[in-house]
Amino acid sequence: MSVSAVEDRRIRALRPPKPRIDPNVAHGSIVEEERRPHGRIERALTVFLAGAECPFTCSFCDLWRYTIDGPTPEGALVRQLRGVLDALEGAWPERIKLYNASNFFDPRAVPPGDVEEIAALCAPFAAVTVESHVNTVGARTLELARRITGRLEVAAGLETIHPVAASKLNKRLDLARFDEAARLLGESDIDLRVFVLLGAPYVPAAESVEWTVHTVEHAAARGAAVVSIIPVRGGNGEMERIAAAGGFTPPTLGQLEDALDRCAGRFASVVTADLWDAERLPGCVECRGARVARLARINLGQRAEARVECAACGGA
Repeated sequence: MSVSAVEDRRIRALRPPKPRIDPNVAHGSIVEEERRPHGRIERALTVFLAGAECPFTCSFCDLWRYTIDGPTPEGALVRQLRGVLDALEGAWPERIKLYNASNFFDPRAVPPGDVEEIAALCAPFAAVTVESHVNTVGARTLELARRITGRLEVAAGLETIHPVAASKLNKRLDLARFDEAARLLGESDIDLRVFVLLGAPYVPAAESVEWTVHTVEHAAARGAAVVSIIPVRGGNGEMERIAAAGGFTPPTLGQLEDALDRCAGRFASVVTADLWDAERLPGCVECRGARVARLARINLGQRAEARVECAACGGA
């Protein structure tokens, strides 16, 4: 057994039980407004699909809980997507994002026989976003771009360029491979959306914001259309183990504010803070809601805005 396989098994053994997932029903969907480069605001439908788990077993991952055991059954994603789209009754947003908590270009996660029908279902949308580890970006990516009528965007995790942390995330991501995938997408007229971690394990807490900013800079320099800063969450067992060993400190709401304030509006890329569960980030209970609302406004406007004043915490 390879070293990577041993590490995968160790990480998976620490996980709590996975909920039972129905592969014929999407987890849900949401329609939101999003900022795009050059100041355009578009409405986007995100569909959370249920399918096979990603094989890379990153140490920080919590998406495995939304996946099924074994490969995605043929036809399951089509049924899930059709169910969500039927409920829209023709009220199509401009963009659809297909997030399957895995890699769209992994045939175990998205059966090749389903791609043509998925592409047909996405025909009403001007743009289609799918998620993938950059190691799976290649011929299947270019084929999907040809099949869909809208413009393709690939969302990929860069996570961190901190040299020690990047080597210990069990992501199997080489920075040169990320750069090569970004180049291929750009040359193929496919957009790139990048996920960057705040509070990546093995990055010292005092350096967390700085390395997040450096990583955003790297993604922007490689042509990312959108960069999303995602605070690392615990709960998968491995993050608790790393924290107990002194390698992880949960990021705070103040750090998320610092990172977005230093990045939004600086680049051709749109830089946003991921606000999923932001209300749970460590921070003052008196002003937390107002501070999260401020981040949401910056996400959409990409303009600097004064920090929230709070007598209880001083804005810390």
